Amino acid sequence: MNWSAGGACSTLDRMSSFVHQRHKSPLDQPGARELVLACPPMRSNVNLSRIVRTAGCCGVQRMIVGGKPKIDRKVARDAIDQVQIDFHRTLPPVLRKLKADGYELVGLEQTTGSQCLCDFRFKLRTVMVIGHERLGITEDVLKLLDHVVEIPVYGVPHSHNAATAAAMAMYEYCRQHGTGV
Repeated sequence: MNWSAGGACSTLDRMSSFVHQRHKSPLDQPGARELVLACPPMRSNVNLSRIVRTAGCCGVQRMIVGGKPKIDRKVARDAIDQVQIDFHRTLPPVLRKLKADGYELVGLEQTTGSQCLCDFRFKLRTVMVIGHERLGITEDVLKLLDHVVEIPVYGVPHSHNAATAAAMAMYEYCRQHGTGV
């Protein structure tokens, strides 16, 4: 690397060390991720479509979705064909079954007893429950959860968009469990 007289790397040298790569191949991930996403009926099909896209990027292979929403293919992109989406009228019966199958149920919500996402350790077999954009996670679902995590907010508004929060939490799960599951 060439250094200028001032001791800093020149702009040209810094830029030449990076080469644009559009759409790098996914990281190796032996086997399927054991993270399942559960979403209530959402207000916005765009938010749900963004969650589907992020799930695809994170190697999530299954989502449980309340209601009969329309997933926007332009937003969800290729993930719509990679993520199995199971539609259910309500979440509690499905969550009870997943819990009986050995999954830990973790809600993404601001509650009195929630833990900071930065300090929480996800188990491999986790169902991440995302809250409704306005109403959050309903009381009947909160009662089923093993843990509730929240993402710190440093300004206003006082909470993240549901799709943004889901993306941050999925990324943290992936960071903790690496590429090899």
